[in-house]
Amino acid sequence: MMHWHSIKSSFVHAWQGLLLAFKHEQSFRIQIVGALVVFILILLLPLERWERSLLILAAGAVLVLELLNSVVERFVDMVKPRIHEYAKEIKDLAAAAVFVMACTAAILALIIFWPYIPLLSRV
Repeated sequence: MMHWHSIKSSFVHAWQGLLLAFKHEQSFRIQIVGALVVFILILLLPLERWERSLLILAAGAVLVLELLNSVVERFVDMVKPRIHEYAKEIKDLAAAAVFVMACTAAILALIIFWPYIPLLSRV
């Protein structure tokens, strides 16, 4: 059985990781702003439950991939700091994963929000 102290400790470490990413990763800050815009639109527009769920999942996936990308970059810098050509390739591949998910999320948001654009002029 887990003790409350270890559960609390897990949350503290997770929060510290989020603060670290927010402080040092410009891409993460930009993606947080994008996620906040999506969440505000979710609250303002009469979306279906599945639309809200899909948008939240997509925004969360972008943030998670950006955090993982930051981990990969730091790990590669620690193990092979730009010495081997694979170090650059590993970083590029991790960044590509974030880019693909961010583009997918943007397309999903456009598809879902498009019919509601006239409603935004009334808000």
